[in-house]
Amino acid sequence: MSLEKRTVLIVDDDPDFLTQLELSLEACGCKVVKACSRREAEELLTGFRPDAAILDLMMDDFDDGFILAHHIKSKDATIPVIMATAVTAETGLQFDTVGESQRRWVKADAVLTKPLRFEQLKKELDRLLG
Repeated sequence: MSLEKRTVLIVDDDPDFLTQLELSLEACGCKVVKACSRREAEELLTGFRPDAAILDLMMDDFDDGFILAHHIKSKDATIPVIMATAVTAETGLQFDTVGESQRRWVKADAVLTKPLRFEQLKKELDRLLG
């Protein structure tokens, strides 16, 4: 299924990343809703359901992405969540969704490492929304 006419929520505290990703997704026909914090995203989510969400892991607090992913999945477990993070480069910690135990606590359908290649992100969105 095409990304065209899909609504994607992007949450990241980096305004340049938000803008770059917004432009790339809009070029694929997506409608983009942006938030620059977990709290702003939670407020937005009271009024709409995105087709997918792309979340930064570390924003105002170290675990904001985890908390927000849990919030989204608690609201509607069918919403695909992609975690985009530079945490491995910054801390040496590595997260993924390969094992069952990691999927239980990460609450993301995919984890991608920043800097993102848009082709890789698009492939994940196609897979998750397909």
